[in-house]
Formats: sequence, C-alpha cells, structure tokens
Amino acid sequence: MSDFKALKLNQLILESIKAKGYSTPTPIQAKAIPLLIQGKDVLGIAQTGTGKTASFSLPIINSLIEIEGDLMPNQIHALILAPTRELATQIHNNIVSYSSNLDLTTAVIMGGVRKENQIELMKKGIDIVVATPGRFMDLMSGGHILLDRLEVFVLDEADMMLDMGFLEDVKTVTRNLPKNRQNVMFSATMPREIEKLAKSILKDPVTAAVAKQSTTIDNVDQSVFFTLEDNKLPILLMLLEDSKTDKVIVFCKAKYSVKSIVDTLTAASISTGEIHSNRSQNERNQAIKEFTDGDIRVLVATDIASRGLDVKGVTHVINFNMPEDPTFYVHRIGRTGRAGKDGIAISLCAERDLALLRNVQKVIKMDIPVVIDQPFHHEYKPLPKKGKHKASSSSMRQRKKPSQAKVKARKKFLENL
Repeated sequence: MSDFKALKLNQLILESIKAKGYSTPTPIQAKAIPLLIQGKDVLGIAQTGTGKTASFSLPIINSLIEIEGDLMPNQIHALILAPTRELATQIHNNIVSYSSNLDLTTAVIMGGVRKENQIELMKKGIDIVVATPGRFMDLMSGGHILLDRLEVFVLDEADMMLDMGFLEDVKTVTRNLPKNRQNVMFSATMPREIEKLAKSILKDPVTAAVAKQSTTIDNVDQSVFFTLEDNKLPILLMLLEDSKTDKVIVFCKAKYSVKSIVDTLTAASISTGEIHSNRSQNERNQAIKEFTDGDIRVLVATDIASRGLDVKGVTHVINFNMPEDPTFYVHRIGRTGRAGKDGIAISLCAERDLALLRNVQKVIKMDIPVVIDQPFHHEYKPLPKKGKHKASSSSMRQRKKPSQAKVKARKKFLENL
C-alpha cells in the first residue's frame, strides 16, 4: 500500500499523521487498519517496533468521529489495556498526536501517580482510556469508570500481560465489558494461554500477522561476547569508548544490577539514566525524556522497559545479562533498529548466562555470532544437553585460549579504567 490515503481514514487524521512524518503504512498497519475500519475483531501478531500502536489507534479515532451524543461522567468509548506504565504512556502520547485536529478526549490511567487526580479526570467522561490493569480495576471497582458506552476494547502486548501475571486481571476486566463491542488483541508471541484468551475475547477474528512468532528484526546486527562476570563492566566501558554508540539502552535482569552500572558509567563521565521498579513514575518519565531529548547517552533499565519504550535513534542495545524469559530478548533488541533503520544488539554472556543464551537461541531459531576478537574473551565448554534444549554447536563450542597479545591488551585496558 503506497500511502495512508488508501486506508480511507478521515482527512483530519491524515493531516495529523502527515505532520508526524508518516507517509507509507507499515505492513502491520496496511493489514490491520482496513479490517478494523470494517468493524472486525482482529488478532495482530507483529514484532515490536513495527507500528502496532497506529494500527489500532487510528481506526479507533476514525470510528469515534462518527459517534453522536456526549458521554456522561465516568463513561468511556474505548479502552486500551497495556502491561506497563511506559507502554501506556507511549500509546497515550501517540493517540494525542494522532487526534490533535479532533475534539476527542484521552486519558492514561496507571499506578505510580495520584489516584485522586485520575478519579477527577474521569468525571468528565473520556473517549479513549489507556490503562494498566491494576489501577484500571481499582477505578472500575470503585465506580469511577463505567463501561456501558464502551465501543472498542484493545489488549496490547498480550503475551507480556501473561508474563507479568496480569492474566486474571485481564479476564476480570473483560467479564465487565458490554457484549456488543469490537475487540483487538496484539501480541508478539502466541503461547497457549494467550491463544485461549484470544478465543474467549475475540469474535470471529481475522488474523493480521507480518512476522513469525518470536523472530528478531532483520536489520538488527546481533552478537555475543563470552566473558567472566567481573569483566562485564570493563567490556561495557570499552564498547562505550566508540563514538558510534551514542544512544544506548543497557538491559539488566534485575534492578539491583542497575546501581553498579549507573555508578560505574557516572564515574567515567558518561551521562546515564535509569528505569526500574524502585524508581517513581516521575523519575522514570524524566529519565525517558532526557534520553529521548539526547541529554543522556545511556539508559540502564530492567525488562520493565523492554516493551513500550519507543525512542528514535537508539543505536545500540546491550544486554548486560541474558533475560530469564527468552522471549524478552526479542523485545529488548527491538528497542533499536526501529522504523526500518539499522541497529546493533550486543549480549554479554558469563557462565551463569550460558543456559539462558541457549534458551534465547532456541526461541529465535538462530545462533548469535560470537565475537572472539575482544580482550576479555573467555572460553566456555559446551553446555550439557537437557531434554529438547540443545547447546548451540557454533556459539557454544570450546575455543582456544586468548593469545598473549589479547591478555596484554586486557591488562592495559583495566589499568586505564
């Protein structure tokens, strides 16, 4: 499809997305938008960074233009559930820009901010609500959100809802929705539980899929560094010596790892921000803003930011640890290589990461190339095979010890830290 005009969107919407620089629909947008405009229930399967938000947001805005009658207090026309505050905020901000020429009201309902302000906002009646499950259920159970006028329900990143333990919350919300509604579900992967959920929510759905499940983006160059755990920080500093690594997200498996990384980078005069569950929502928002604006070079985050963080120009994603859930790898590296641009993803793999690396390679169905020509390379023997989890023959095989030149280079680098 050559342009958005062919999608039969309202002219005022076309003007708004043109102002954002949108010209040609992405594959998922070209498939999903016409189906949603026709009023069909849609199951969308697409990689992160492929334009999913516009795929469901633009048809919602388009349909609400035609609805007559004012909302009563606490009523809503459309509900979009997202697993994280960052993703909910991102979706809300996009909807605000898409509907800038229209008289539509939007709100984001999530934890980490004052509930009283959100209750007051809902008294006006809101066209489109983007929410995280916990706070939404809180307001719904208190009678501060009424669903009798709901037209459209969207469940975004359904597989992450499952991973984060929100499945029962989602089921509770859907049981309170009116029967006559349009449903949309987007997910990057389709585990069995999500398939069951889709069948319970969607009515005669049409599938819009643009990529195989759990596949990594083609334009992201992936590699892995085998090393000792104590050498990860020196490797990170070494990678950041390259001026081309100018907008970097470093992912950690747990929040307690973030502080040591932030302290090390700060001591090296590298501007750094952090996102994890111990940070307040205002602190997380501020870190994202500074990273987006280019005021900080490195954002250190837990997997709370592996989805919903859509920042232009991220050059590198560095996995300081391999994720416990192998599907998170796909979402982590999807923070770079967005909008068709090239990106680089580097994983640091110590002994404790080997089994996790094996699981990642099993999920993405490829061996991640190993970088041997680096001063901190360490040899690891192949992992023992366990059931269906096979060690990668190319990336797990035992290698020769590093040369004396590499040993000297490593020592020199450590002395200069």
